[in-house]
Amino acid sequence: MRKKMVKVSLSHPAIDMCGTGGDSSGTFNISTAATFLVAGAGVHVAKHGNRSMTSKSGSADVLQALGIPINLAVEKSAENIDSIGLGFMFAPAYHPAMKYAIGARRSLATRTVFNILGPLCNPADVKAQAMGIFDPNLTEIQANVLKALGSTDVLVFHGRDGLDEISTTTTTKISQIQNDGDVNTYEFDAIELGLDRASLDDLKGGDPEENADIIRKILNGEKGLGRDIVLINAAAGIVVGGKAQNLKGGLEKAAESVDSGAALDVLNQLAA
Repeated sequence: MRKKMVKVSLSHPAIDMCGTGGDSSGTFNISTAATFLVAGAGVHVAKHGNRSMTSKSGSADVLQALGIPINLAVEKSAENIDSIGLGFMFAPAYHPAMKYAIGARRSLATRTVFNILGPLCNPADVKAQAMGIFDPNLTEIQANVLKALGSTDVLVFHGRDGLDEISTTTTTKISQIQNDGDVNTYEFDAIELGLDRASLDDLKGGDPEENADIIRKILNGEKGLGRDIVLINAAAGIVVGGKAQNLKGGLEKAAESVDSGAALDVLNQLAA
């Protein structure tokens, strides 16, 4: 897949933020929402994603519902990443060979090996990545695979509630690589950073339009449990992007990105 994908050249180092999907949680698009905060904090984000295969709303679906064009020319996506700080690379346009698997994936309506492969095949060849994964046994494996592929700054995480996100309903298993070092695996509880405990029901989403509405409200400053989980996942992107040393510092910068209006400005520029 990596050899045959359409490659994107950037003027700035960038990160990717994504989840494998396949966690059957029904939450809103948390990692996609977080990308606006990360870009607003000064990290360039090369977001790589697709339409939903196993849920109601994939990253491409919710971005389209937010008024953001998803099927841009390669050069325009690169320009957005470099100038705005966030650009979306619609997976089918960058992995044309995968068109033969789309029908089978949709008909299966369950996770497949492509849930694992997709996040490993970013067209911009990013060296930093914050990645959620559906299986706790895979965090270290995926981190080591990313390292073998050349990544230097990595956070791979699995919420103990089953989410492919850093969770606020319980603890999260995290496998981390910084500065191309060894994989360090630990348990993290977002509550220790002052966030409120949520339930999965508090984080439920719906169709792309419903999820877009949730994201707009968060970017416009609405407080609550949805904001909290977006903040801590944005913190992960800010850490791997080199703008914070740890999740505490990343959380502070994520909150500043929302409260200053910088995150909303990223959305407005992409939707213009």
